[in-house]
Amino acid sequence: MSDNGDVSDWWRTAIIDMEPGRIDLRGRPVQDLIGTTGFAQMIWLMVMGDEITGDRAKLFEAALVSAVDHGPQAPSIAAARMAATCGVGLQSAMATGLNMLGDVHGGAGEQAVALYQRVERDGLEDLPRVLEAWQKVHGKYLPGFGHRFHKPVDPRAPRLLELVDNAAVTGAVRGTYAKIGRSIERHITEERGKPVPMNIDGATAVIYAELGCPPPLARGFFGLSRSVGILAHAWEQTQQGGRNKGPTPPAYRWTYDGE
Repeated sequence: MSDNGDVSDWWRTAIIDMEPGRIDLRGRPVQDLIGTTGFAQMIWLMVMGDEITGDRAKLFEAALVSAVDHGPQAPSIAAARMAATCGVGLQSAMATGLNMLGDVHGGAGEQAVALYQRVERDGLEDLPRVLEAWQKVHGKYLPGFGHRFHKPVDPRAPRLLELVDNAAVTGAVRGTYAKIGRSIERHITEERGKPVPMNIDGATAVIYAELGCPPPLARGFFGLSRSVGILAHAWEQTQQGGRNKGPTPPAYRWTYDGE
């Protein structure tokens, strides 16, 4: 805060500057961005502070598109739909769904980026030791691999990796993390004796790592992506109606295991 007590330094930001009749976002007049900048590119500009173009922009947008929805069984979607039957507004229903995203539901992408970066730092030739050390700290589950529903393959992952491979050919990304992800997949499959394919979290983590995103942003971008599905489901449930819908139909009861 400045010596004269001016409150202008209480908040400091390089994101936006404005005065009456002027709005600049990351140093660019908003009117120059409107109609010339795609929404995914705008997200990148606002969050990362620079422009993303060409194959890098296509990769980023593909990652956002791939994770928009996973149906009413996904906790974030189910919560939003239930909230929509409780008399709250659309934004409250969306907030309910977004608040379900945590370390387990929504956090695997962040964890996968961190894992990939550790493998890169320690060397791919030391992969078994790196994975063993990771599991000692975080448990046997390796983020970004396997899926309880999509077997034997998550249909989103191969397409995303294909796009990464294409971008690596043009030099837009290095392709390093795609190689790391595939190596982890092979290792787990050999270790368990059955396919354990990369899932959506592992594939989007490859893209975010290739684009140079810190791990926490992988979770943040997933939240942005999933908010599209949350909005769609909350709006659909609002249109369908219903009152105070719980997670199961009323005829079903829970198990009581008290005295």
